[in-house]
Amino acid sequence: MENTTLKLRGMSCASCARSIEEAIREVNGVNECIVNFGTELATVEYDPRKTDVTVIQQAVDEAGYSARPLQEQNPAAQHDEAEKRRQSRETNELTRKVVVASILSGIIVIGSIPMMTGLHVPFIPMWLHDPWLQLVLTIPIQFWCGLSFYSNAWKAFKRHAATMDTLVALGTSTAFIYSLFPTFFPNFFISQGLRPDVYYEAAAVIIALILVGKLLESRAKKETGVAIRKLIGLQAKTACLIRNGQEIDIPIEEVQIGDVILVRPGEKIPVDGEVIDGTSTIDESMVTGESVPVKKQSGSEVIGATINKTGSFKFKATRVGKDTVLAQIVQLVQQAQGSRAPIQRLADSVTGWFVPAVIAIALLTFMIWFNIMGNLTLALITTVGVLIIACPCALGLATPTSVMVGTGKGAENGILIKGADSLELAHKIKTIVLDKTGTITQGKPTVTDFVTTNGTANGNEIKLLQLAASLERNSEHPLAEAVVRYAQTQEVGLVSVENFEAIAGSGVQGVVDNHLIQIGTQRWMSELNVKTQVLEKEKERLEYLGKTAIYIAIDGKLQGLMGISDAVKPTSAQAVKALQKLGLEVVMLTGDNRRTAETIAKEVGIKRVLAEVRPDQKADTVRKLQREGKIVAMVGDGINDAPALAQADVGIAIGTGTDVAIAASDITLISGDLQGVVTAIQLSNATIRNIRQNLFFAFIYNVAGIPIAAGILFPIFGWLLNPIIAGAAMAFSSVSVLTNSLRLRNFRPKVIA
Repeated sequence: MENTTLKLRGMSCASCARSIEEAIREVNGVNECIVNFGTELATVEYDPRKTDVTVIQQAVDEAGYSARPLQEQNPAAQHDEAEKRRQSRETNELTRKVVVASILSGIIVIGSIPMMTGLHVPFIPMWLHDPWLQLVLTIPIQFWCGLSFYSNAWKAFKRHAATMDTLVALGTSTAFIYSLFPTFFPNFFISQGLRPDVYYEAAAVIIALILVGKLLESRAKKETGVAIRKLIGLQAKTACLIRNGQEIDIPIEEVQIGDVILVRPGEKIPVDGEVIDGTSTIDESMVTGESVPVKKQSGSEVIGATINKTGSFKFKATRVGKDTVLAQIVQLVQQAQGSRAPIQRLADSVTGWFVPAVIAIALLTFMIWFNIMGNLTLALITTVGVLIIACPCALGLATPTSVMVGTGKGAENGILIKGADSLELAHKIKTIVLDKTGTITQGKPTVTDFVTTNGTANGNEIKLLQLAASLERNSEHPLAEAVVRYAQTQEVGLVSVENFEAIAGSGVQGVVDNHLIQIGTQRWMSELNVKTQVLEKEKERLEYLGKTAIYIAIDGKLQGLMGISDAVKPTSAQAVKALQKLGLEVVMLTGDNRRTAETIAKEVGIKRVLAEVRPDQKADTVRKLQREGKIVAMVGDGINDAPALAQADVGIAIGTGTDVAIAASDITLISGDLQGVVTAIQLSNATIRNIRQNLFFAFIYNVAGIPIAAGILFPIFGWLLNPIIAGAAMAFSSVSVLTNSLRLRNFRPKVIA
């Protein structure tokens, strides 16, 4: 299966999005399709052996819309100059139509005041009352300004579908066509005892108001996507390459892996790379959310789009184009903004039958008022009112716009959310499971104690360290790296190892000079029948200090013990406290021994500890917590955390960890700070609260508005909703939802002391 993302054109409401979804899903080979009305994106999963993007595009075209693939080579592709010019042309044309419709409809309304009020207004010239003049003024509004409503309604009709454009076209056409009869045949109405009233002002003003709403909606939609534009705007435009000793400025698109780049103070780093010469401090806040500049020296990794603060340095490019951290962040945010939250299902199910139901209600309204009351004018006004006030747009925008702003705010705070479902589920979390190494601790263990059973006589300690470090050099485990670093500080040379083997969750073994070397946990030593009692007191001392004790055995006999310390991150205790104050159960999950784990847990305030858990048991442990009826989030950074991250309801990866862990997660914390977990949950709560507000506004608007427009209050209070007011309400319903969504831009993480 392959995935593609299409940029859509021509949608006017959620019903259009549903039509496009159905058209794409009917293509042979398409497995899944999600159309997001808010972002105007379609995410399609398809079998390339059965179909391709061109066929999918053709299906969209035949449905009456248009689509084009997003270019993945450049993260800024969808915001290129051609796209900006196209958007500018559309906005300018819409603005012109709004101006023309507003001016002409304003003149028509002034001329209609005597008819609407039944009063003679001296300062309004009589010629403005002339229905022929009003007809002439209405025609350009009806057939130029409102042309898109009619063309889209016709396209929907040919697909046997109905959209918001259908309602607008029916409502305004009803008012316009009816008005033609008293204009051309006024005497017929007079002979029937009816006033030859015309309703051109209703058709004209409704179109004008809806166009104003569309213009405001368009501008508000752009604001919801401001996060993507901010991220893309961070990218440097050029890079200073060092070639043959010369400094050459080239466009960032021409940088290749392996190029050596010079960065001066105050400049943006163009691409990702590794420092090879010089030192500096770098502001990484725009990518990680961390406000404190980070010191960089030879060997340090640098991220494209971050800002060099102090010294000059040279670095070698390691990732360019779509592979840079910034490009991947943009891609993840786009992916999240194009996804669909489960809470949207209710709105989707409603929009499926909404427009046909409204048309049925409008027809029923006309028949009731005309047949029961015998009042054609009343029947006409209520019918037009029902058609115009109903708007599925607000329902379609309620969820995606909040998700767009929410995921964008997450990216600004160094939190990458892969999908709307993860964003929604995060607010339901009851239990947070934290891996110890690299999550609660810094993930940079250091050997602090080295004890041998035979002391230091005859260089025994140095020889044993050489054997241990030589064996551990073949392992990628953080504890193994600590042993190798310690040997390097002691200037101990390493030797070759044969038959190396890593036993997950236990240790490593290999052969050196025909001697079997085994390094690992006390549990594993017991399984190997290696006696460890001689160093038991030393081991207990290390564990009470929160250090990890690992044993060294040669040919089945204990030879030494190392104590390895991994400092707790400065913010871990505060983050744990904040999570607990949010009402969450915080659990530590580690393969380390219980005594060491409990010491670390006590330091950060965690009460429940699951220790001595093998890597292959971590996913089962998460599964057991889920069986307790809890929504579980797992936070980890290592390869052995990936199964548990995938098993958890919400997997949260530390961005400084492995690619495997990040790929298996739902949320990634770029900075590696546990405070990001707190921020992610707070953001989820704020976003879901915002979505619920939007859905309430959208539903209550239609639930209350349609009956009032149908005239339900007229028999009781004599209140009748003017179609013009209905048009205004319809136009601004979507704007109100968008405005509420934009409030999420003010989200700030709350500091929980």
